[in-house]
Amino acid sequence: MKLVIFPAVEAARLTRIHEAAGTMRVVNARDSAEALAEIADADAFFGKITPALITAAQKLAWVQAPTASLEHYLFPELVEHPCVLSNMRGLFSDVIADHVLGFVLCFARNFHVYVQRQMRHRWEAVGGEAGRSDFVTGAGLASAIDRGHRHLADDTLGVVGAGAIGGEVARRAHALGMQVVAVDPSVASVPDICDVWPVSRLGDLLEASDFVVIAAPHTPETYKLFRRREFERMRRSAYLINVGRGAIVDLADLTDALAEGLIAGAGLDVFEIEPLPAEHPLWQMPNVIITPHVAGTSPRIAERHTAVLLENIRRFAAGESPTTVVDKLRWY
Repeated sequence: MKLVIFPAVEAARLTRIHEAAGTMRVVNARDSAEALAEIADADAFFGKITPALITAAQKLAWVQAPTASLEHYLFPELVEHPCVLSNMRGLFSDVIADHVLGFVLCFARNFHVYVQRQMRHRWEAVGGEAGRSDFVTGAGLASAIDRGHRHLADDTLGVVGAGAIGGEVARRAHALGMQVVAVDPSVASVPDICDVWPVSRLGDLLEASDFVVIAAPHTPETYKLFRRREFERMRRSAYLINVGRGAIVDLADLTDALAEGLIAGAGLDVFEIEPLPAEHPLWQMPNVIITPHVAGTSPRIAERHTAVLLENIRRFAAGESPTTVVDKLRWY
């Protein structure tokens, strides 16, 4: 058997790939010409596959994508080819869930407001200083300041996409005492947290949630899943958090919804247009927190990436199915 790698990997990782491959021949292609020549009799491929490479392959049985997302990777010839495709899902679940909870806590406790006030040396609680309790009366009555800060155990977090990432988001929210609801086309439950509704109940989730978290992949079914209609169904006091894919949310409709007060705010790591243009109105909205597509970053990701690759190579060499096989028609 033969594995072709293109683009080429560095020496340290190549050594580990040879160990995992056992007797399987490994070609670390230096350029596209070598990759094209070597793939003719290859059984497996890791890297960036192209229509030309697929056409040249005579016996290709398995392709390992270097990414978890596949909207940029798939093309008709690959979808139609009988080879098995696997991806890199499962690397980011805890990291992205941490990012989501960062957004939730920022909005609940107004950290995004206080950071801005700190830069101006301004001591003022959300709700106004006039409502602050003192040492004479105490906190016997809920003040405007109290009402300006959310009590998370009273809130509901809705998860759109209850796979590995969404499940981790649900577990973290549950640990904070939040109620959790979720929708997903194939997941039935998040164990010990909640049952998962079918996607047809997305509207019910939107109406019930104080925080709506998009943790779904970009697929044909999720493209522009969130339009004005969805924002109109959300609570006016609710926040949208998107760590899935920018293409799931119509950028113009989201901008209008925020400007019109259809929703309270948004925590956004991904956008329909990336980078988000410097002149875009979202940058100036005080109720929006923007991070530049970094929710999945961590010092641990590279080692996990290599671990998935090596395990799938071992399994293929042993005649077993890779652990991260995807449905090429559904993109996940």
